[in-house]
Amino acid sequence: MSLAGKRVLIIGATQGIGRALAELVAADGAELIVASRNAGRVTQVAQEFGARALVIDLTDTASITAGMKAAGKLDHLAIPGSDIVFGSFRDLSLTDAMASMASKFWGPYQAVRAADMAARGSVVLFSGNASRKPIGAAALTAINSAVEGLGRALALELAPVRVNTICPGLVDTEMWERLPGSQRAEMMEQARKRLPARHVATARDIAELTLSVMTNRYITGTTVDIDGGALVGG
Repeated sequence: MSLAGKRVLIIGATQGIGRALAELVAADGAELIVASRNAGRVTQVAQEFGARALVIDLTDTASITAGMKAAGKLDHLAIPGSDIVFGSFRDLSLTDAMASMASKFWGPYQAVRAADMAARGSVVLFSGNASRKPIGAAALTAINSAVEGLGRALALELAPVRVNTICPGLVDTEMWERLPGSQRAEMMEQARKRLPARHVATARDIAELTLSVMTNRYITGTTVDIDGGALVGG
């Protein structure tokens, strides 16, 4: 199914998976709307892809409500953007854990609730394989699990709107820029050797799968893994 002429909103479109998805969606002829809490960056991305820009902060109810109203009726909604603070159960502050939940779960929850979706439209949420393979970050595991549960429930409640969740493993994106260059490179290389696919995903890899899920009319209520085989042997 082509996206030509379809209105698509991507929240979190200024970097990583969201930006890669925006590029693919624009190339497919969609009426693209890109959103982020950073007005400068989202305006720049919108200009690059011939899209409309909206400022939506997933931690701010008023911003979500206003942004979704401005977006109008949508054929497709994807929400790859979120702010997560990593940390172990004992070390991560309750404030950071709750802020992460607000951004990755409650933000998308409110955005979907406020969206005016076309009857045969679709919503794509994003979790992460810590939901089933904990990595020593209890809050992250709980948040990702909650997102996947939300996706399954909404596939029933919002039908015939399709709702699916993309569940990535390790992805080499800007989020790892906080690591020193050598440490980041070593981490990615070790993961590449460990994963059955012998490959660490790029943002483009995840975006291509997201586009397929978005446009396939027979997929709903699923959590789609894309992790290089991490769940079976990585």
